Amino acid sequence: MPIFQYTALSPNGKTSKGIIDADTPRDARLKLRANKVHVTDMKEIKDRAKGKNTKVAKAGGGTAVAKKPLIDFSNIRLEKRVKVSDLATFTRQFATLLKSGIQLAESLNALVEQCTDRDMEKVLRNVKEDITGGGSLAESLARHPRYFNDLYVNMVRAGEASGNLDAVLTRIANYMQKQASLRGKISAAVTYPIVMVVVGTAVVIFLMSYVVPRITSILTQRNQELPLVTEILIAVSDFFKDYWVIALVALVGLGFFMKGVLATEKGRLKWDTYILKIPIFGPLFSKQAISRFAVTFSTLLKSGLPALDALKIVAMVVNNARLTQVIQDIHGRIVEGADIATPIKRSKVFPPMIGYMVSVGEQSGQLEEILDRISESYEEEIDLSIQRLTALIEPVIIIILAIVVGFIIAAVLLPLLDFSNL
Repeated sequence: MPIFQYTALSPNGKTSKGIIDADTPRDARLKLRANKVHVTDMKEIKDRAKGKNTKVAKAGGGTAVAKKPLIDFSNIRLEKRVKVSDLATFTRQFATLLKSGIQLAESLNALVEQCTDRDMEKVLRNVKEDITGGGSLAESLARHPRYFNDLYVNMVRAGEASGNLDAVLTRIANYMQKQASLRGKISAAVTYPIVMVVVGTAVVIFLMSYVVPRITSILTQRNQELPLVTEILIAVSDFFKDYWVIALVALVGLGFFMKGVLATEKGRLKWDTYILKIPIFGPLFSKQAISRFAVTFSTLLKSGLPALDALKIVAMVVNNARLTQVIQDIHGRIVEGADIATPIKRSKVFPPMIGYMVSVGEQSGQLEEILDRISESYEEEIDLSIQRLTALIEPVIIIILAIVVGFIIAAVLLPLLDFSNL
């Protein structure tokens, strides 16, 4: 259904702007007139990609398909990142409307009217149009993968099949808020030391490339023997001054090289495996991945998805190639007739306790509850790990920076003191 943007006068004489969906401009005007709104201007919102003609006229009167360029810069645009918190809020509101007994199309209409994000509003209008035309909600959401991933779509599909769509949407909202909170905690733990290191490094580079050369030039003009620390400082300062461009190019080249390596399946697997083993941060990333696995698997099972289908989805959303490999192995073993716990115990990625807890959950028929307990336990451990990490890293970085700055000060002051004693 086309979407029209209009400018109109309200009954009290005020000018207002908005958008409305209708089959034709005439239908759009009639809808607005029914609300006692006088339209002064109206135009259809078209997709630029659809508005382009792909054919050109030939001299002989026929048509020929225009050649597409290798890179079409006109279609390149920066896509706004979808906030998980905004999507969780939308999902919770959607669940509340359905739980109140409002029909699916009417619920979507209410969400469209209160949506402040133009892109999201466009998506919801398209979804409402599909629903009105007789399509399923899951299939309509699947047409917008930037907003609704496989996990979201499959859970909605399970909710539609079971008739518990409102409950499933509530689970999705809870899941997304948990994941956003967990990512926020990890980001806070990693960002703080990174900022300290970057600022400290910038200060040291400024001293070595601007301040120190001015002082050392005075010292070298005296043609007197300098202390070892001063000679080392001069050598390092000369390196920064003469080769900083090469160092910068090498750093950028290393960044592109790493990006290319991570783009390959083998390179990504090696990197993600290494990430889980690095000192200090490795256990934190490992706990985050296991918590994400447990809560995602539990949420999917509670929504009515079979274990095999749930594992396929979990493998795509854990964001760690090593863990994805383990989950795919678990899936293959289950297809061969094994239980879930045995391949988890043998994976060497999950701690042995996880395998035993999953085994108990399978035998007792309470696997979802066990997975929830695992997730909650690991979230508590992540909080404690973040506190310990922050308490450990802050003094370490301060000590390192103090040693570097102290070395620079000593290298400058020692020869000055020698000169004053002469």
